Amino acid sequence: MTAAKKILVVDDEQPIRTLLEYNLKQAGFEVIPAADGREALDKAVSGQPDLIILDLMLPKMDGMDVCRTLRQQRVETPIIMLTAKSDELEKVLGLELGADDYMTKPFSPREVVARVKAVLRRSGRQQALPDAEQEIILTAGGLTVYPDRFEAYKSGRELEFTPKEFELLVHLITNRNRVLSRDQLLSAVWNYDFAGDTRIVDVHISHLRDKIEENTKKPAFIKTIRGTGYKFEGPPDA
Repeated sequence: MTAAKKILVVDDEQPIRTLLEYNLKQAGFEVIPAADGREALDKAVSGQPDLIILDLMLPKMDGMDVCRTLRQQRVETPIIMLTAKSDELEKVLGLELGADDYMTKPFSPREVVARVKAVLRRSGRQQALPDAEQEIILTAGGLTVYPDRFEAYKSGRELEFTPKEFELLVHLITNRNRVLSRDQLLSAVWNYDFAGDTRIVDVHISHLRDKIEENTKKPAFIKTIRGTGYKFEGPPDA
């Protein structure tokens, strides 16, 4: 029997923690609660959760600092940020620090569970493929991507991505030389409509360029198509 996925729920409000814990357990998850930022950091390491639901406003250390610290420590556990603020800047800042998704309070517990499942599905490594099934390998100019393994290499050096960055990279390479609008990328990679939050795409494109481009000011792979979106260029390696 497959072990239940562990979700670290970080919120200083007990009623919200209780609500999330109940609904996540009903959906088959194991829940690790935390009430402040420092406790969250400890449990993110010691509890080895599969995903973190992280409130933005926390005592001792706020959610932004928790997210920043985890990413600096190279902890790549997927993070869904919770915020009572509707300001787009707060959302974008969280994503720039390495969060994979965000939700604005008040939220539906059913939607939280759906988001958790979606992020886990995107971030989960696929099981080894049967011998008879051929592994998919995507290549371009020294860049090699293994979608089923959640691995990517540049000139033999392994690259590290958040789950959302990796999915975006795979989608771009799969649609090589095709111009994709920001709305198309939102629909394909985020699976739901962010209505006006296309800066989320720009943030992730910037992160990808930092990791795969030799010169981010003159990108060789991900080209900006002014007024439209982005295009991945580069022929497959022989």
